[in-house]
Amino acid sequence: MPTLIPKGAMAALLALSMAAGAQAQEDGEAEPQEPTGKFTTATEVRPILEATRGSWVAVRVYNGQDMVYFTHLLAWRCGLKGLRYAINDGAMQAYDLPPCHTEYTSPNALLDDEGMPVMGLEPGSVERVRVELIYDDLSRASAEYARDEVLIP
Repeated sequence: MPTLIPKGAMAALLALSMAAGAQAQEDGEAEPQEPTGKFTTATEVRPILEATRGSWVAVRVYNGQDMVYFTHLLAWRCGLKGLRYAINDGAMQAYDLPPCHTEYTSPNALLDDEGMPVMGLEPGSVERVRVELIYDDLSRASAEYARDEVLIP
C-alpha cells in the first residue's frame, strides 16, 4: 500500500528539490584551470578580483533613479560562472553575465549593450548591496557594500 504524504510536506519537498536543482544548475561542473594568458579562468582572475574587492560594485543616482553597476566584475567575468546580488534586505538574485568572447583578442570586452546596470530603483533607495561571485572552479567569494562606500557622482 502506498504511503500518503501530506500536502504541506509534498510542497516543502518539491520546493527543496527545485532549490537543489537550481543550485546544481548554477554550479554545474568546474571548468579546467589551465591558464590561458587571456584571463579566462578563476585561477587567473581571482587574484585580480580579490585585490580590487572595493571596486566590485558602484551605485549612482542618474536620471532620477538609483543604478547599481557591476562594471568592474564584468571586466573580469570570463573566470566567473555566476554573479548574484541583493539590494538592502532583498533576496539574492542572479545577474546575467554576458558571454566570454574567446574569439576576440580581449575575451572580457563588453560588446554593444552587454552588462547593463540594475536600473529603475527609487532614488536614494539603495542602502547596501551584497554580492556573491561563483568562480568557474566553483569556489565562491562575497562582499557587502554600504551606499556611501560605493556611491559615484
